[in-house]
Amino acid sequence: MTGYRALWGAMPVAQRRMVALLGAAILLANIAQPYPSVAPIHHIPTLLLVITAPWLLRRWPLSNRAVAFLLAFWLLHTLGGRYTYSNLPYDAWSVALAGTSISEAFGFTRNHYDRLVHFAFGVTVVPAIVELARRGGRCSLPGAIGLAGAFVLAAGAAYEIFEWLLTLVMAGADADLYNGQQGDPWDAQKDMALAFIGVLCMIPLEILRARRA
Repeated sequence: MTGYRALWGAMPVAQRRMVALLGAAILLANIAQPYPSVAPIHHIPTLLLVITAPWLLRRWPLSNRAVAFLLAFWLLHTLGGRYTYSNLPYDAWSVALAGTSISEAFGFTRNHYDRLVHFAFGVTVVPAIVELARRGGRCSLPGAIGLAGAFVLAAGAAYEIFEWLLTLVMAGADADLYNGQQGDPWDAQKDMALAFIGVLCMIPLEILRARRA
């Protein structure tokens, strides 16, 4: 425990606050949890990430900027996990705030929150991968961005395979809740494509940041 406290205390204050914020978000997401049968699958890995963050950030130090990008992804994931992604009530929230639903405004026929989070994954991991790849002059900027793209595609493929395997051992209703395919046979391919588009969107920002450095 003393060692853990030392690691926690060694983290930059901003990063401690970000990790604590994610931990609080997980707790809030599980108050009166509407889908308790699948909630642990969504939230336990994120909780483990919070617990191990001091070790991970000591082994692979990141800037506050990179950690903030990662935090944004995990907060989006935690929110989606509360509602199993497919049932996130953004239309109800939009009606309450603006008087019209997002689905009506854009002609959506499915809940697209999962698409947003896959896109966000591609966006938010790029700063961390680029930082780690370029540290100490080990990799050029184009090489680091290419590595980020390869990582996103590989991670996306691994996740879709994991999702498929998991649904094989889950009960039918719970499998549908977790999978979130919503009747789209090309769901996995679209998710991976959106994540890669997220990487492409970050390329100009990373180039601009490198030029300013």
